[in-house]
Order: sequence, then structure tokens, then C-alpha cells
Amino acid sequence: MTDNWGDYFVVKAKENGVNVIGLTRGKDTRFHHSEKLDKGEVMMVQFTEHTSAVKIRGKAEIMTPFGTMNTED
Repeated sequence: MTDNWGDYFVVKAKENGVNVIGLTRGKDTRFHHSEKLDKGEVMMVQFTEHTSAVKIRGKAEIMTPFGTMNTED
């Protein structure tokens, strides 16, 4: 695990049922964690030794150290 704030980002749901899915590191990429957010809910996400990617399904605002973006409508 790292302690660098650059490894964190925030997902804010703009509709009910937004899925935030963590994907593993390693030879085979696999789902290892999933959360469902309702409209207005916010989740702080961190990349770790186990999480190398995150997939977001649904309308959401994603805030990172690199800027803010929205999923496509």
C-alpha cells in the first residue's frame, strides 16, 4: 500500500445504481471488489497493492489529482 495522496480519487454518483468495481493486479486481471452507490453518495477510492484499476458504470463525477471528469451520459 502507498501513502501518496495521488493514489486516491473520489467518485460521486449522479444517479442511483452506480457501480464502482476494483480490478486486481497480476497475470490475470479479475474483479475483486464491487460497490453500488446511490445518487449523491460519495466514495473515496485508493489504488493498492491489490487494486490496479477501477471500473465505473453509471453516471458519476470522478475527482482525481489530475482534474474532475464525468462519465458519458
